[in-house]
Amino acid sequence: MLHSIAIDDEPLALGLLADYISKIPFLQLEATCENAFEAAKVLQEKEIDLIFIDIQMPGLTGLQFIQSLAKRPMVIIVTAYKKFAPEGFDLDVVDYLVKPVGLDRFMKACNKAQELQQLRAAGSGAGSGAEFFFLPVDYSLVKILFEDIIWVEGSGDYVKIHLKSAAKPLLVRVSIRAMEGELPADRFIRVHKSYILAVGSITAVRKNSVFIKDLELPVGEMYRELMRKLTGKNL
Repeated sequence: MLHSIAIDDEPLALGLLADYISKIPFLQLEATCENAFEAAKVLQEKEIDLIFIDIQMPGLTGLQFIQSLAKRPMVIIVTAYKKFAPEGFDLDVVDYLVKPVGLDRFMKACNKAQELQQLRAAGSGAGSGAEFFFLPVDYSLVKILFEDIIWVEGSGDYVKIHLKSAAKPLLVRVSIRAMEGELPADRFIRVHKSYILAVGSITAVRKNSVFIKDLELPVGEMYRELMRKLTGKNL
């Protein structure tokens, strides 16, 4: 069960959010709030897993509120403004919904939140120092060994996990950012917005690319410093 709150300064929009939430079996609505300050009080009093929030609100915007949270629940933005989507995803929100939002699109966003919660729970259940974790695949939790992973490829709402033990990649509905958070930082490195590599699988490095045997993948500009630290060389 995901314990959630809805935040919107428009009563009709807030009522619609509450109605949608009531239709999702794994959501429990703990409070509706008309501004960020009401929401902050709720977060102090209750354990909240998921926030639905508008952006344009008086006093404190939705983005400012998200940034202010030291302990941040999962967030789904629901707004009338498309232009803030890059800022929203920079804050690692689960999804960004543009009003008017249909129930089918709302349910898709909620399913992503549930899958992310399952992924985190499976990772924490493995314990620190574990050599594996579990991923939600086709209504089951599949055990993945860290040493079996060669590289991970992000593709929208999904990732493809390329494994030593399988001819075809494993397709999992989870964001690459969420996946990055579950992988040990000393064994995996993100080299591009779409790629995470097992450090042990890297066979060669160039200024703008990295190799896994004959496979060449690009290195994003913002990740080049990580590659320099990894190799100890100026490329």
